[in-house]
Amino acid sequence: MAKYRSGPATPVPVIRATVRLDKWLWQARFYRTRSAATDAVAGGHFRVNAVPGSKPAHAVGQGDTLTFPHMGRIRLIRVLALAVRRGDAVQAHSLYLDLDAPPAAPQPLE
Repeated sequence: MAKYRSGPATPVPVIRATVRLDKWLWQARFYRTRSAATDAVAGGHFRVNAVPGSKPAHAVGQGDTLTFPHMGRIRLIRVLALAVRRGDAVQAHSLYLDLDAPPAAPQPLE
């Protein structure tokens, strides 16, 4: 019978669930169509975890931080979840946490 050495255990790699960046942006309803999300990412103004990335197939997962221009402002978003399919606005909002402050409302003049 063979003897086995007992030594330090080999760490088991953790497999993290991810999805394509363009698909997640479409599912989270930042863009109306997936092709619009693909074009926006390909424009090269996206950062994933502060690393510039211009590939629509870049993998994003829970906990990643996205920085990108959207509707005239810079968005800072943390991915909270991945979706199986594109849902309504309430489901889309549950996929992310908006880390930047909302734009200040203009103060009325007195």
